[in-house]
Amino acid sequence: MEATAAADPATAGRLLGAADIRRIAAAAGVSPTKKFGQNFVIDPGTVRRIVREAGIGADSRVLEVGPGLGSLTLAILETGASMTAVEIDPPLAERLPDTIAEFMPEAATPERFGVVLHDALTVTPADLPRFADGRPFRLVANLPYNVATPIVLTLLERFANLDGFLVMVQKEVADRLSATPGSKIYGAPSVKLAWYGDAERAGVIGRNVFWPAPNVDSALVRFTRRDRFDPALREETFRLIDAAFGQRRKTLHAALKKLATPEAFAAAGIDPTRRGETLVIDDFVALARATRFSRDADADGSADAHPTTDSEAIA
Repeated sequence: MEATAAADPATAGRLLGAADIRRIAAAAGVSPTKKFGQNFVIDPGTVRRIVREAGIGADSRVLEVGPGLGSLTLAILETGASMTAVEIDPPLAERLPDTIAEFMPEAATPERFGVVLHDALTVTPADLPRFADGRPFRLVANLPYNVATPIVLTLLERFANLDGFLVMVQKEVADRLSATPGSKIYGAPSVKLAWYGDAERAGVIGRNVFWPAPNVDSALVRFTRRDRFDPALREETFRLIDAAFGQRRKTLHAALKKLATPEAFAAAGIDPTRRGETLVIDDFVALARATRFSRDADADGSADAHPTTDSEAIA
């Protein structure tokens, strides 16, 4: 992680408090909506904590999803980082540059800050030219509870240079993303995120730092990307994960009977009487590799080939 740059009180702009949030919202004719899962952070200490936990510094390049009225945006810019914010709500996207200009004018330059009106679930590198050069960047965001998981998985898939994130999500979502095998909350999101790297809980956030206050607690999830697997196996692996957890009470033999043969289970070294909730990502990848090999062997009639390892496939 990069060292976080401390703000100089003599030169830095100030962050948003509760009164600022309500004033800006009223001036912009904005009120939090359930449609977009909007709960605005009104505590400067909380957004500074998020940026600190994310390891953001002056050399960082940051993507923020759902900046809202700009609480976390200002805390990111306070470090000297450059960033792009993706906002789905037009009034909020239109208002955000004015907030930056008012509270942190030194950061209101194209080199430091930009906002894109877009749905994060459909955004591509073409929509975010700042991150289309292949250089690493990081996601730091207070994500809407109802779409947090698909957002992080979509961005990791589409941006190979997204090297990590620190996101605030509903505590239940945080638990699910960082869950380990054998627990009741371990499921498809846990395993799919593990395909891309390592996730861990990074703290709990109370309800009183939001306006309006949500009915649930929030938590921070820290993620570090580690590209360990052959990208060509991702689709097959995710198909197996979805099927295994779609019928999690069934054994793998029953849940995957249309996807994996007994020979594939044997080649992967996996007991088909196990349940999906007992497998780690490496198990699913091994089964995907064996399944693809079995299918390819049937197609070309080859019986003397052998499944390659991920390192062999990538090499």
